[in-house]
Amino acid sequence: MEKIIDFFNYKIRIGSDIILTPKSILAIIAVFFLTHLFLKIFKKIVFRTLNNDTKLKFRGVFTFINYSVYLVVILITLDNVGVEINAIFAASAALLVGIGLALQTLIQDIFSGISILLDKTVHVGDIIQVDGQVGKVENIMLRTTRAVTRDNKVLIIPNHKFLTSILYNWTENGSLTKEIIDFGVAYDTDIKLLNDAVIEIAKSHPKVLTKPAPFLLFEDYGDSALMFQLFFSMNNSFEANLVKSDLRFQIFEKLKALNIEIPFPQRVVTFKNNPSSKT
Repeated sequence: MEKIIDFFNYKIRIGSDIILTPKSILAIIAVFFLTHLFLKIFKKIVFRTLNNDTKLKFRGVFTFINYSVYLVVILITLDNVGVEINAIFAASAALLVGIGLALQTLIQDIFSGISILLDKTVHVGDIIQVDGQVGKVENIMLRTTRAVTRDNKVLIIPNHKFLTSILYNWTENGSLTKEIIDFGVAYDTDIKLLNDAVIEIAKSHPKVLTKPAPFLLFEDYGDSALMFQLFFSMNNSFEANLVKSDLRFQIFEKLKALNIEIPFPQRVVTFKNNPSSKT
């Protein structure tokens, strides 16, 4: 028994500062095995809550976590076997501060991407508006989100924009959205005739929903016109600008056919004669 104890306590000197024993080597192997087992179980538990697409995005995150945990375990293990690691910690801290400052935006993008994927504020297929840009989300990565604009251009959005800017998610409450068209008509207009004509145009458009039904709102008395707003609903707000254009064309032609004037601002200029002036 004593021989076994002596064997496990046998000192193996490496250099002038490092002393290992079979017991410490077994402890190191056990620590790394337990660390590997813990990370494997942790990954399996987290992945159960993620869909296949999100799992692919999080593989890079877990790789980073694995390396970080193993680095900490190595440093702690070296400290326990007698290696002087204070200098290593000091150099690592300075290095990490430098890297953190250099990669501040990148790190912010990655953590923002993780936040988006976890709380699901934005989904693939959502129509969003950020900094005045409108697009349909095609892909959400850890650092960037890609969306396609109405003119088929790819919009690459750094993920930190979702945390630092106001985000409009047009489809957060479903695909149905309410759209508005503003226009004005002359003061002598028959507003009942106007209402019937405009509502008929809206209902006849194939991409305008009949439920909820479109309606005309008398907004205000303008300086030179009665101001109205046409409200209508759609299932695909990404095409709203095209539908609005169609409706504006039809409303303009219909008002013209009904002799309903669409006024524009006018100014009356009066020239006052000066009796004392000589010609």
